[in-house]
Amino acid sequence: MSVGGDILQSWWAPGRVAGALLAGGPREARALAHLLFACGLAFLAQWPRLVRAAAADPLIPLEARLGGALVAMLFLMPLVLYGVAAASHLVLRALGRPPGFGGARTALFWALFATSPAIVAQGLLGGLLPAPAAGVAGGAVLALFLWIWGAGLAAAGAIALRPPTA
Repeated sequence: MSVGGDILQSWWAPGRVAGALLAGGPREARALAHLLFACGLAFLAQWPRLVRAAAADPLIPLEARLGGALVAMLFLMPLVLYGVAAASHLVLRALGRPPGFGGARTALFWALFATSPAIVAQGLLGGLLPAPAAGVAGGAVLALFLWIWGAGLAAAGAIALRPPTA
């Protein structure tokens, strides 16, 4: 299926999509591409909010705000997310359902990538609506992300626990 179709299907059957992504084993190049595209889209999604904040407080210019967001989303966030994926693997291994480091990375990075259209929509709302209403949209995006990530980790753990075929 196409990437767009996989994203839409992840919103109602995330375990099926994650299982298909992990069926041939985790592929680091694909997981890294999902991570970088998702971080790039999350950076772009912040622009409306940053423009609104720069207009409200001109002491910090828009260019400085965009530069900070660029460094945070494209350079620091991938490092943080690799750490989160490793921590999720270690926690699940302690609970007896190890997804493997590759499976944990694939599940986390796919969940972020599959949620990116909602992140972009939430970013647009953050630029148009007051903070409380944008916070509600952010909560909905977080719930969607956690649901897709949890289903991906469950699928990765189920694949990791299968006995090897001869």
